[in-house]
Amino acid sequence: MLYDKDIREPLFEFLEETYGKIRLLEEQVMGRSRADAVMVVPDALYGIEIKSDADTYARLGRQVEDYDLYYDYNIIVAGTSHAVHVKEHVPEWWGIITVEQEDTGADFYFLRRPQKNPKLDWGHKIEILWRPELAHIQELNGMYAYKNKSKRFVADKIVETVPGELLSGQLSQELFERDYTKIWDSIQQFRKENGQKPRRRKRRRRRSRQ
Repeated sequence: MLYDKDIREPLFEFLEETYGKIRLLEEQVMGRSRADAVMVVPDALYGIEIKSDADTYARLGRQVEDYDLYYDYNIIVAGTSHAVHVKEHVPEWWGIITVEQEDTGADFYFLRRPQKNPKLDWGHKIEILWRPELAHIQELNGMYAYKNKSKRFVADKIVETVPGELLSGQLSQELFERDYTKIWDSIQQFRKENGQKPRRRKRRRRRSRQ
């Protein structure tokens, strides 16, 4: 039986070999759910849901709804015990990767390649960016700063102003360049420069693989 911990590292290596330049962000909040991983490629985001042999489909229906709001493409990675029925639990545009235990370790196979997600909502996708990253995209596109407006207001203005094809590349580039060791200081500096009160730091475990 393969567990989540047995799947992640070899899966990420498989994705790197398959897609080339990528960045993987683990445990990303999306609405009411949490994505096991988000794969950043130069022009899109892929949501990655892992269903190991120890998992059930109990929460998958709600998770699928959230993944489809946030990411350009989605992939479910299914252990052997799920391989026969996994197609019944995800939309036809979802990619499916099966994983089996071999003598040499976990072996991955694309049962179905992902297709463009027709339910993507840019208002949700852009939520993955932090305020300094949004500000940089505003600068790149010559937009008014809206320094006293909320993050939600600014995000919506960007979506309204910047063509989706251009914005996809800019958003991915922000995530490729994101430095988790410096982002807190960047956010605090942004708030200070724009007359906002600094926030108290919350202790939260974040993982990023690059």
